[in-house]
Amino acid sequence: MKKMKYIVLCLLALTFVTTSCDDFLDITPDGQVKRDPLLSTAEGIEDAMYGVYSQMRSTSLYGQELYFSALEILAQNMHCDGNVTVTPLSAYDYTNTNVKSLFENVWTQMYKNISNVNSVLDAPLVANATEFPYTVYRGEVLGLRAFMHFDLVRLFAPQYTLDATVEGIPYATDFSLNTPDFESLAKNYEHILADLHEAELLLADEDDYEGAGNFMLDRQIHFNKYAVWATLARVYLTMGNKEKAKEYALKTIGGKYSLKEKTEIENDLAGVLSKKECLFGIYSATFYDQVYAKLHLTTTRYSLNLRNDYMAIYEKDNSGLDYRVDAYFVPVTQGDEKVYRLKKLTEYYELNNMAANRPADLILGINMIRLPEMYYIIAEALLDENPTEALSYYNAVRVNRGLEPLTGTALDENTGELVERPLTLEHINEERYKEFFGEGQEFFNKKRLNLPILSYDGATEYKASNAMFVIPIPDAERENRY
Repeated sequence: MKKMKYIVLCLLALTFVTTSCDDFLDITPDGQVKRDPLLSTAEGIEDAMYGVYSQMRSTSLYGQELYFSALEILAQNMHCDGNVTVTPLSAYDYTNTNVKSLFENVWTQMYKNISNVNSVLDAPLVANATEFPYTVYRGEVLGLRAFMHFDLVRLFAPQYTLDATVEGIPYATDFSLNTPDFESLAKNYEHILADLHEAELLLADEDDYEGAGNFMLDRQIHFNKYAVWATLARVYLTMGNKEKAKEYALKTIGGKYSLKEKTEIENDLAGVLSKKECLFGIYSATFYDQVYAKLHLTTTRYSLNLRNDYMAIYEKDNSGLDYRVDAYFVPVTQGDEKVYRLKKLTEYYELNNMAANRPADLILGINMIRLPEMYYIIAEALLDENPTEALSYYNAVRVNRGLEPLTGTALDENTGELVERPLTLEHINEERYKEFFGEGQEFFNKKRLNLPILSYDGATEYKASNAMFVIPIPDAERENRY
């Protein structure tokens, strides 16, 4: 990638904020980049890793597009009529100039950050890690490398279970000027799993060192072992390996994290990391500014509006009081009308001019992986082999959201008799939808299962196809290869 050279040469400044490109990088005759002296100490490595996390919260990545914006627009959960980017994106018009620019930025910024990760992995203290803290550093960045490549694959390549032999993406493992080749989707997943499994081994004893220095505090904002297990569950489920997906999802349950009670839902995700359920999140002190403008305000052709029938899914099988409805949505005045906005991500204390009163133990940021997803993965994995156990995991989240448990039986509307009404994949998908609305998960779930998507206005059903689910590789990437 010609673009990759530029990324390596000049965009690493975000990781190493005090060093210019001219001072920091030097080219050797064999095309390799000389190591940065800052990475010769634990403190320098930690600074570089904080830079990686900082880049992840950029608006092109998880601070906006890969969270509540582009991915939610693709899922038809959000829309903005007349917006020159959102309107064609809603129609899956990937040839539109603005849409192409959006995803070129996603591609470029993600590979830029993968280069940042590889610079840390290239440091001798990390590359040859055998003891703490270097084993933890290596485990975290390997996990991050896999996590970022996985999301690139989910965007820019076809679904694995349809055909793993097709072309995937470049998997960048070296901090150098060499251009990684495109490789098969199967090879992409081999690399993702290899990085995650090595990370799993390296982070196995991280709990023993929790609190040993500032870097080992607030492990939610680090790619910790729970994040590794959860990502492995995601990856294996996407590959169709439900047994392995269940195995790793189960590892995340019963440890330091647990499902929150229904009375704890309000403001639990509102610009802060969920205390009980966030397995991995990104610290962001500025997330409120992005969310407030896009989701709370009603600026014409800028702010994002809810799909027309968003409440229908919450009302379906709504026996009980779903506490998510009031926690996730709020009415605001727009002219003479009352319109509803997505409030689940808008930081409560900032919104109400009470930032000084925010509890000190709340971490501002973006919830990247939450525990309920693991329950849904287990329920789906058990659906055929043990439907009773599958139902128990499904109901665990449902009850903690205020709804009555699904019993597996129901009264027949015609005869009045009790008949079997087993748990189905449709039930699980409906709960997934309700739980993760606004968090960038629905598009990927629809793609994984090859399901159609109903437009935000209910007028069009987009049939499942690669034309909808596979974002084209940016033109510049193809044009500049040699």
